[in-house]
Amino acid sequence: MTSLHAEHLGRARTAAEFAAVIALLDTDLNDALRCRAELAQAEDRAVFGDGDLAAARAALDDCNDQIALLEKTIVTAGKCRAEAARSEARADIAVLGDEIKAKAALLGERWRSARRLVQLLRQELFEADALARTIATANGLFDAAGAAELKINLTTTRRAAMAGPRAAAPARLSRPALQADRLLLSFLSPGGALDPRPPLGAPVDGVKSKFIPAITPFGERG
Repeated sequence: MTSLHAEHLGRARTAAEFAAVIALLDTDLNDALRCRAELAQAEDRAVFGDGDLAAARAALDDCNDQIALLEKTIVTAGKCRAEAARSEARADIAVLGDEIKAKAALLGERWRSARRLVQLLRQELFEADALARTIATANGLFDAAGAAELKINLTTTRRAAMAGPRAAAPARLSRPALQADRLLLSFLSPGGALDPRPPLGAPVDGVKSKFIPAITPFGERG
């Protein structure tokens, strides 16, 4: 391990910085392993008189010491990297916790706004129902007085008021949100909660149904 590597290791603080130092140490270790193989061959040659045996063994010992130091340093750096990664993960979780707290506060505001709008919707429905009942009573009086032309078609009035563009739902909605959205849309849709189906044969929007009731009893059909 060079002094430069030791300096980098001493300055490393993040998991990425420790990983970079470990990569450099791995390179040095691979070089040292190749060098040891060459020194071992030189020692073998020196045993048979080709070279200085003492010098070859001293060089091999130094190389082994260097390899041991590199391996120990890599293990230490690996532990430091793991601890740095855990610390960074804890910091990320803490940041996420703060973000979620802020989102939870915003969610509470949204639900309070939804509650306010639901209460407003209920009040509007109550008032609309009172007006509809008043008009329905008047329609009965107009019928009795032979002034049917004065009657107000409640269905036509409601459908005209409910017509218009609708907000598009997000691409992703939870099941409860989908159910709530369908319920809200049912207030606007023909045949929905506020628009019960008329009796068979009754005029709808001024158009009389073409339904013709069966005259022949079911029991007499072939």
